[in-house]
Amino acid sequence: MAAVTLLEARALTRHFGGLRAVDGVDFDLAQGEIHALIGPNGAGKTTFVSLLCGRVPVQSGSIRFAGQDITKMPAHQRVRAGIAYTFQITAIYPRLTVLDNIALAVQSRGAANLAAESLAALDRVGLAGRAQMLAGELSYGHQRLLEVAMGLALRPRLLILDEPTQGLANSEIDAFKDLVRGVVPDMTVLLIEHNMDVVMDLAQRITVLNFGQVLATGRPSQIRANPAVQTAYLGG
Repeated sequence: MAAVTLLEARALTRHFGGLRAVDGVDFDLAQGEIHALIGPNGAGKTTFVSLLCGRVPVQSGSIRFAGQDITKMPAHQRVRAGIAYTFQITAIYPRLTVLDNIALAVQSRGAANLAAESLAALDRVGLAGRAQMLAGELSYGHQRLLEVAMGLALRPRLLILDEPTQGLANSEIDAFKDLVRGVVPDMTVLLIEHNMDVVMDLAQRITVLNFGQVLATGRPSQIRANPAVQTAYLGG
């Protein structure tokens, strides 16, 4: 059975002055896949996903999500449409408890059983025992997990994770990988990640950006063997 396309971007462009952060990118996400976006620092990865989720406006090109043109749709409407983006810099509410952070995400979609669903989301990322802590008192790695839990609590069709394993211990990274595998195929996951062991272990497909353009897209084995990718990013 052919894969169903959930999101497609065509000729997506965003320049900042003379910097071509995203320069004519074509990109497709299949429904229910784990897709990794990699590339050197400054390749345009965070700008690209910011275009997808509406945090940065598109200069030219188009984005379709679940068959709908969302190119000019504001960010909050894209969340309602089913796109959740966890930020590279944690976007939690530090003076609220861990549980209250989750409750805000659950409440935003009008869930009936607020407390139960909030605790379930925390349990899923291993933070249920820290529910009454202030979010700002969590370690950096646990703040990242809280942010992932907030994304999961929205029950999106597409979950975009930006550097989610940064600050996590090795044992927590293993649990994170199990978590991501567990959300598909109900969700589609777009993962921006510098930890190549995580990328190669999790992703079904990988897209490599370099200087704001797509350098290569393929299965992990194809990306690992690609001479241009080795030169630009993998140190081959």
